Amino acid sequence: MGTHDDWLALTVEETLEPDLPICDPHHHLWEFKTEHTQPRYLLDEILEDLNSGHNIVSTVFIECGAMFKTDGPEAMRPLGETEFVRGIAAMSASGLYSDCRVAKGIIGTTDLKIGDAAADVLDAQIEAGGGRFKGIRLGMAWNEHDAIGNHRTNPPGDLVLRDEFRAGFKHLGPRNLSYEAWCYHPQIPDVTSLARAFPDTTIILDHFGGPIGIGPYAGKSDEVFAEWRKSIDELSTCQNVMAKLGGINMEVNGFAWHEKPKPPTSQELLDATRHYYEYTIEKFGADRCMFESNFPVDKLSCSYNVLYNSFKRLSADYSADEKAKLYHDTATRVYKLNS
Repeated sequence: MGTHDDWLALTVEETLEPDLPICDPHHHLWEFKTEHTQPRYLLDEILEDLNSGHNIVSTVFIECGAMFKTDGPEAMRPLGETEFVRGIAAMSASGLYSDCRVAKGIIGTTDLKIGDAAADVLDAQIEAGGGRFKGIRLGMAWNEHDAIGNHRTNPPGDLVLRDEFRAGFKHLGPRNLSYEAWCYHPQIPDVTSLARAFPDTTIILDHFGGPIGIGPYAGKSDEVFAEWRKSIDELSTCQNVMAKLGGINMEVNGFAWHEKPKPPTSQELLDATRHYYEYTIEKFGADRCMFESNFPVDKLSCSYNVLYNSFKRLSADYSADEKAKLYHDTATRVYKLNS
């Protein structure tokens, strides 16, 4: 057991509402990711987390630059990731490992900046996914300050506003493919602009739109929340935008859980972030919100069991219908997991 696992084991909780069916709509799979807490996260590793107490019945894989092809046309190399995940999904679908269906939906990536040429790549991705390919993410997270890391693809700050990007983006909707918007909070207005330009394309806002809490934003949580809230007000008026509730335990968010002697309890997690969850649910409604793990990235700060316990503390007084949507039904509908 590694050092980080030893640290996570210092906070252990009994699972809350262990029978509630959950679709986890945001996790990664990879190997040799030495820049992350867990460099290997394949079927065995994710099942260890998924089987830690909560009733996870299905998941959606989100692109992370894993297993790209090393030859062939540059634009087609991301198909390697889709093929890799399809194999893991097929293993999971056999039922030999767990009742959970890992990667029942696959979100890959395509460089939409190549414009109309992206159409052929998207068609190839759909074929490579074998019925599981549901959309793409092309990271847009960028900030002018060096202390804040940009997305691994080093996107321009105005990526989704550019004509060449939108020339590629327009090919998503006709193929019933969605787009994952992974940005930082100052960029949320750009997502709103994109959503209004393409009202028939489903856009999913990842990780609350990335509230930053480090660098020049450190110690300014009230100001960040106020700016974020104003941007969310506008974005929520776009009915084609869905919101993922989670992914707020990364280093960039500034809570620094990983620097503490013990991992946070589920109550501590909730106390620190409740205002983001409650405001997003208030503005978007349960029909357009879904809890997400963002594992193993958020594993930097807490265990899977503790993370979902924090969600369940938040929703303790919600109706059965609201819980069903937030934990399962919104995700399976948005990602078309039953079709």
